[in-house]
Amino acid sequence: MKSPFARHIRRSSGDLDPYSAAHIYYGPDREVKRIKSRAYSSVFEQPANVRNLITEETRPPTRRASLDEVGHDTRKFLIPVESTLRELLAREDTDNNMQITIDDAGPKVLRLGTLASNGYNLFDIRGTYMLSNLLQELTLAKDYGRKRIILDEARLNENPVNRLSRLIKNSFWDNLTRRIDGTVIEKVGLDPKDWTPDPRPRIYVPQGAPEQYEYYTKLAKERPEIRLDVQWLKPGEITAEYVRVLNDKPGLLAVAMEEFIDPKTGLRDLRGMPFVVPGGRFNEFYGWDSYMESLGLLINDRVDLAKSMVINFCFCIQHYGKIFNANRSYYLGRSQPPFLTDMALRVYEKIKTEPGSLDFLRTAIQAAIKEYYGIWMAEPRLDPVTGLSRYRPLGVGVPPETESSHFTHILLPYAEKHGMTNEEFVEAYNSSAVQEPELDEYFLHDRAVRESGHDTSYRLEKVAANLATIDLNSLLYKYEVDIARTIHVFFGDRLLMPAQFCTSSMTPNQMETSAAWDRRAKKRRAAMDRYLWNEEKGMYFDYDTVKKEQTTYESATTFWAMWSGASTPRQAASMVTKALPKFEVFGGLVSGTEESRGVTGLDRPNRQWDYPYGWAPQQILAWTGLLRYGYTEEAERLAYKWLFMVTKAFFDFNGVVVEKYDVTRPIDPHRVDAEYGNQGSDFKGVAREGFGWVNASYVYGLTIVNVHMKRALGACTPWETFNRMTELGGIAFDN
Repeated sequence: MKSPFARHIRRSSGDLDPYSAAHIYYGPDREVKRIKSRAYSSVFEQPANVRNLITEETRPPTRRASLDEVGHDTRKFLIPVESTLRELLAREDTDNNMQITIDDAGPKVLRLGTLASNGYNLFDIRGTYMLSNLLQELTLAKDYGRKRIILDEARLNENPVNRLSRLIKNSFWDNLTRRIDGTVIEKVGLDPKDWTPDPRPRIYVPQGAPEQYEYYTKLAKERPEIRLDVQWLKPGEITAEYVRVLNDKPGLLAVAMEEFIDPKTGLRDLRGMPFVVPGGRFNEFYGWDSYMESLGLLINDRVDLAKSMVINFCFCIQHYGKIFNANRSYYLGRSQPPFLTDMALRVYEKIKTEPGSLDFLRTAIQAAIKEYYGIWMAEPRLDPVTGLSRYRPLGVGVPPETESSHFTHILLPYAEKHGMTNEEFVEAYNSSAVQEPELDEYFLHDRAVRESGHDTSYRLEKVAANLATIDLNSLLYKYEVDIARTIHVFFGDRLLMPAQFCTSSMTPNQMETSAAWDRRAKKRRAAMDRYLWNEEKGMYFDYDTVKKEQTTYESATTFWAMWSGASTPRQAASMVTKALPKFEVFGGLVSGTEESRGVTGLDRPNRQWDYPYGWAPQQILAWTGLLRYGYTEEAERLAYKWLFMVTKAFFDFNGVVVEKYDVTRPIDPHRVDAEYGNQGSDFKGVAREGFGWVNASYVYGLTIVNVHMKRALGACTPWETFNRMTELGGIAFDN
């Protein structure tokens, strides 16, 4: 029998997939309409706190056959958004942080009215996970202006692996996507790291992009209220002194734009090529973050974004000579770990049947060759003795992107020595009015740490610029192998280098051949074996090119050699046997060993790239390297541990996904006690972005584990439990 209350609710779009993206699920077609109501339908309008006081003893008699759901339909709830959201937070958010987590001491139950009874019959929503999902859904519904919603129970008790995967694919990537053009320049142009007296949107345009200078100049004239400052970047070589001058007027560095027909005017115009940002306070186009993100984007069929980021990288190399740490003017002298060849080849594999795909690959390889010659195999980064490369960026003075207090403990003794305040000394030192060679050396290494992407770590502190690291040289070996193979397979063993992708030491239109790149790869591999490989320890170490000795810090970057293919099978086996046990912990791989980090305390605080922290890039590259050499079981185990840790934090802490994790901490690994804290945990109601490379590691890791592991992860089963039960009886977990 059909409920007499059912006709009081109308949904114009019919039933939707309960797992639809929020903009569809809470879009205008899902608006709940009230039609003429009877007196007894006012039950729906009862305040949530009144409804939650109704008990079986006080409930009026009802006809269950006519009011309750029947058949196999999933349960749906009819919810007034504002009142339920207030009630939920008042009851369950006991620490008042706009999240519902296992730390909250509420009753962990809330009653919701069912749709089939027009909100009259109530059903208990129990437990942290379902209640936190309810908070997230209500927050999203409020964002879309909804007053009432029909909510599928399936969105509240959804398998957490499926839910996080869905959010990454349908929401997080879009929310992390940016472009630079007139539609958003007043927002993206502002820099929270701009400490100058008059922060304003500013963009620097390279000489080779006059169309962009014209575009932004016109925009600045048409919209004076945004105070956009458009500047030419000077032609020729970028020097450390020039970058220092720009620090008084920091701004964005222009990236690629494309022509399109404006649908409003019908005229040709320019718009920015999109890119994905890391998240949190990192709101620019970053270097190696983009590679890691591309791995997840390609799995989630967002080839458009991955391709666009490769195009942006090629633009940066063509016009600035390098891929930046990020596209701000104070990063002009600083690059980041190079991943362009692998990124471009992965994108090409997805688009190879499309028109222009081979031109796309050609441009990417030409750009990588220019970057290789001009940045990594040139002074000051090349060590001519070993033939290996180092992170050694240009720069003078104090890094301007840091907060004024960040280096106070370093600078204060020098300020006192010169009889100055800290601010006066920084100004004098940055302008070279005072000379302090020891401080120059300190900041040389500090900039190198930041270029490495591993900022900060005791592995690199006060020595980074002198180190031929295993990570950088593994990446350059991969460049050499990729370039050799691509030239041979796709370009008939001869690749012409046009002028825009030639360095000053190259001849325009010179030819590159695969044989030359094969030789470079073999030479680097031999140097890595000689200087970086430690036979006794069974792993790679960095090499100090000044002291001419191997360092002793044990770093998870040793597995990058497996990712790149630089290791021999014997070396790979030795790393799996000797090195892997040193780094494998509860949540996967830790960045470095506790022994290498040393004792920490008030005078020697934790560094975020040391023990006990783990990062998505270290996991991704290790998994891939292990699979490359046939260590499937180890790759699956490590991926499972990382995925479980991320899933459990997501499950227990209101959908949180953060920049890094304490991989030794089973309960709340997202809580990090390091100098920069953590990005991604400070949200109200619902996490909207996750964090770029963790999002990618999640969807990438799920392609590595098997189907039984996925089921166990959905049930939040720890690795030890899963492993023990499968060993005992080959049990497959169902969810």
